[in-house]
Amino acid sequence: MPRAPVGMVVAVTAPEPTGIVVLVSGSGTNLQALIDATADPAYGVRILAVGADRAGISGLHRAAAAGIPTFVCRVEDHATRAAWDEALAERIADHEPAFVVSAGFMKILGPRVLGQHVVLNTHPALLPAFPGAHAVRDALAAGATVTGCTVHVVDAGVDTGPVLAQATVEVRPDDTEDTLHERIKAVEHPLLVTLVGRAAREGITVTDGKASIP
Repeated sequence: MPRAPVGMVVAVTAPEPTGIVVLVSGSGTNLQALIDATADPAYGVRILAVGADRAGISGLHRAAAAGIPTFVCRVEDHATRAAWDEALAERIADHEPAFVVSAGFMKILGPRVLGQHVVLNTHPALLPAFPGAHAVRDALAAGATVTGCTVHVVDAGVDTGPVLAQATVEVRPDDTEDTLHERIKAVEHPLLVTLVGRAAREGITVTDGKASIP
């Protein structure tokens, strides 16, 4: 390899971070974990925008505080669910993300969004157990002794997409929905951060209903 002349300063340009869009519906604690991770240039991810299905939520405030553009796309502002799906797909596409992260987004994404983008979702249970909006409550009601969280690729079903990774959490006899959910978040946040970073740097492969990061 040729050597730089003595005394010459050689500038090394770091790779551009991979751009993503994050979708939220509530407090945005998973979003905050991603925002915090992006502060390290080595993480390799830039949040291009944060979208929500309702206005005034904490997740949007977290994004705004971090200087990240936001948008709101409400179902009730569109004549049909298909029209909402089309509008949401267009809002996401405006930012040209490599992929999308659903971080507590409580709406089922339609074929227009899913046909245009790979979407990663985080869910507070060990799928396929306890899909849907009340996973923590359902785990307690079922008497589960172990639950956890799952990061998966979204498909047309309700939390049925191919799993990328899971982490387990013990259910304690005195757990309430709140205490259990907080302990799930403690493993969910680092799992999501790790997988989003790896997906940004290495890519995501979905083949024959199975998902992997090379």
